[in-house]
Amino acid sequence: MSKIIDELKQDLRFIEGLKACISCGVCTAVCPAAQFYQYSPRDIMLTVQQGDEEKIDQLLKSDTIWYCGECLSCKTRCPRGNTPGYVIQALRQLSQQRGLFAQSRLGRQQLEVKRIIGDTMLKRGYCVYVDDVETDYHPEQGPVWDWFRKHTATISRRIGANYDGEGSGSMRRIAEEDMAELRAIFEETGAMERFETIEKWIANEQE
Repeated sequence: MSKIIDELKQDLRFIEGLKACISCGVCTAVCPAAQFYQYSPRDIMLTVQQGDEEKIDQLLKSDTIWYCGECLSCKTRCPRGNTPGYVIQALRQLSQQRGLFAQSRLGRQQLEVKRIIGDTMLKRGYCVYVDDVETDYHPEQGPVWDWFRKHTATISRRIGANYDGEGSGSMRRIAEEDMAELRAIFEETGAMERFETIEKWIANEQE
């Protein structure tokens, strides 16, 4: 298997994200996630700059790279034009490609994200579709969605929506020709392959 750092250097996000980091710590100071977790974008940048294969491998197996909310506050404040958020995106993709994400708790959550959001997009054309949500998984929003399901027709009329209906209007049923075009975009951009990779590595981990 090729060296991790060599694979990272082929990712445009890594190239754009790591220009001349001086380890000043501004990215960590402005990072919302760093306020809630033992998390430092600065430390991640330092690790990849050092190029230590073992440390980067441990990073790809850890929860650390999954704390980032991809808000890119780091991009707006870095005095040297770096974007730690881009570097983390590249690390996440490499973690998925190598199957290392399946070794961390937060990494394994990518399977649920793929199934709840990714699969719903491919099936319905929307990121979230209330009828497809397992509301028991959402203690705060779940009861609201349950109530919506019971009163869909009334609510849709009141807010001008067309939930699962033909024609125009928000939350309408998407035409099959449009859905086919959406799936073609997922195929062409590699998203379908990424989805298959996530399913494969989680299945391997569970064997």
